[in-house]
Amino acid sequence: MNIGQAAKASGVSAKMIRYYEETGLIPAAGRTASGYRDYSDTDVHMLRFIRRARDLGFAVAEISELLELWRDESRQSVEVKRLAQGHIEALKKKIADLQDMEHTLTMLVNSCQGDHRPHCPILQRLETDQEDENLSIRPRRGAISRPLQ
Repeated sequence: MNIGQAAKASGVSAKMIRYYEETGLIPAAGRTASGYRDYSDTDVHMLRFIRRARDLGFAVAEISELLELWRDESRQSVEVKRLAQGHIEALKKKIADLQDMEHTLTMLVNSCQGDHRPHCPILQRLETDQEDENLSIRPRRGAISRPLQ
């Protein structure tokens, strides 16, 4: 089947299928005599596996590990469980961080009058590096931790 058919059957866009091929997550598809990609039912099955893993929030590197484990019939399930448990811990951390952000932003919104005056505690809090025990804004990974110039 061509890439459009594989995309429809797997629920993975053609663009993502090409990306997965380019990055080596999946092997390059066979080609027809006219040069078009040709996907098998096995390829579609693998793409569905990837889509479900992505739906659970696994990163591409983790999916690569999962695919290796899936293909390895001599694997031990303990390896798969370890990877899934690590992902659960990362999700819990992300949830806690999001809840902290939601709490801080709610407190800021509640402190803003939202009227015609220019004074806005939300903007003031974003402007300052001062810590307030009730309003903690912690730098996220990859966030800029120095003032912009």
